[in-house]
Amino acid sequence: MRNTKLYSILEHFDKYEQNRLRKYLQSPYFNKNQTLVALFELLATDVNSEKNKDFERENVWKLLMLPPPYDDVRFRKYYSDLLKLVEGFLCQQIYESNPVQQASDLILAVGKKKMEKLYNSTMKTARRLSQDQPFRHAQHHLQQYLIELNYYYMMEYETKRGERTNVEEIANNLDAFYLAEKLRIYSSVLTQQHFVSQEYKVKLIDEIVEHLRHNDYRDTPSVAVYFQIFRTVSEQDKFEHYFKLKELLDQYGLMFPKDEALTIYYSAINYCIRQINHGNLQFNEELFDLYNDLINKEIIFVNDELSPWTFRNIVVIANRLGRYDWTENFIMTYSRKIPEAYRENAVTYNLAQLYFYQKKYDKVIEQLRNVEYEDVSYNLNSKIMLLTTYYETDELEPLYSLFDSLRTYINRQNNIPKDRKENYKNLIKFTKKLTRIMPGDDKALQKLKEEIATTGNVASLNWLQEKIEELS
Repeated sequence: MRNTKLYSILEHFDKYEQNRLRKYLQSPYFNKNQTLVALFELLATDVNSEKNKDFERENVWKLLMLPPPYDDVRFRKYYSDLLKLVEGFLCQQIYESNPVQQASDLILAVGKKKMEKLYNSTMKTARRLSQDQPFRHAQHHLQQYLIELNYYYMMEYETKRGERTNVEEIANNLDAFYLAEKLRIYSSVLTQQHFVSQEYKVKLIDEIVEHLRHNDYRDTPSVAVYFQIFRTVSEQDKFEHYFKLKELLDQYGLMFPKDEALTIYYSAINYCIRQINHGNLQFNEELFDLYNDLINKEIIFVNDELSPWTFRNIVVIANRLGRYDWTENFIMTYSRKIPEAYRENAVTYNLAQLYFYQKKYDKVIEQLRNVEYEDVSYNLNSKIMLLTTYYETDELEPLYSLFDSLRTYINRQNNIPKDRKENYKNLIKFTKKLTRIMPGDDKALQKLKEEIATTGNVASLNWLQEKIEELS
């Protein structure tokens, strides 16, 4: 029973949701079979317990005090009926959380029953609820479209040929939803193609783009934003598209639900990262500005939490720009937003990174020497930071010991891609060679430069090149 779909659903419910489900199941409108209520109580009790009891189907049959012998077909029917009720409850929860959808459906219901006295008040309520919503994403236009469409049917406009109808409102909202969603989907396709080779056929995209080039949708946030994202992805060499997107984010960023707003911002963030990787270092400042904006608008906090990896990325860019006071304040202020399981390691690592940029190498070693991170990415980056710190401080004995332990660690990690493993191994190899070259030995340094250039993929390449120049 514990491996069933129904049991796994109940495991995701907290006690408040379990209680709401209990009331739902006890309502005769939804359920008249008390055996299903009893089955739910058994399942809920087991979910909340330490799960050390026999919970096979035959035993559950007995606990339900059903007449022997055990009937598998009948039991499966109970299980199936309860599963359908639980799924119905999940849908009901979504429906109850969407007053605009309820108001739109009420228009449809009132129209079907020809309750003419309710026509005006029902429509006014639906339009007011829709306009009062804080967001202007594509779903807002879909809701508006359905409200106007249901009103059209309620008023039976298809039979009133002489009256002015609301078809313009219907069409405009449908257009806004369609255009925004098409652009959102196609932009995600183009973004994915930067990482993996996948082919998709998205119909009418050329016609949509051509239409948008000649029509002004600046006052429709979802269309304006996603069209600008499309332009940054499809014409990456034109910086003006990015700056226009940034302007729109400043204007409309809070008009999208937080999860969608975060995805939109990451389109701009990824653009900056690609430009930085291509050597356009002025985008370091842009990247920092975007993260700062996300923090100030609190969009970056998902369920009031901050991802430890996002936390690290913010610290990296702030350090890169020399914003050390800002970085320290950020670590101390926002580390409490990191999930508790990751918090201590995140603070330790990111403080070490701050100290590294400040060249406070003794503090770096103090932070990292005896720390092992569960997350592979954090662990690798901390070891690389320790490697560069030992080199900077001429701690050759621990450095050579770290060469060996780091190589062993990399070889043992099956979830690190092969090319990344080679990057790290090349760093170890070239750093070791660097320690054996005397300052001023231009011949050896030139040979090392050429070998690095031929190899191509090396972790911490900029640091390595900087150290070679220092020995020249």
